[in-house]
Amino acid sequence: MSREWRFYLDDMIEFAELVLEYTEGYSQEQFEQDRRTYDATLRNMELIGEAATHIPDEIREQAPSIPWRQLIATRNRIIHAYLGLDNDILWSIVQTDIPQLLNDLRQLK
Repeated sequence: MSREWRFYLDDMIEFAELVLEYTEGYSQEQFEQDRRTYDATLRNMELIGEAATHIPDEIREQAPSIPWRQLIATRNRIIHAYLGLDNDILWSIVQTDIPQLLNDLRQLK
């Protein structure tokens, strides 16, 4: 039996909250140097993208402000290009995109 899409939405919210919790008060330099925080943050970013793949198209269409394809592409990039990740881009996602994403996801709920 397939899992209800709302559970994936709840997961996405939780993962985004964890990204913000883990990086709160950090500078980019501190983020990059703290391997545990860095790894935990990337893992939750992967999980956001993975959960996004389980949101039905008709629900995605109701929330066009959420960059569904980018979330999934970011997940794929993290998983498949781990040696080629750009920390400036990752930090920008954490600081700018994740807070907006969290807000948009909460509104979809």
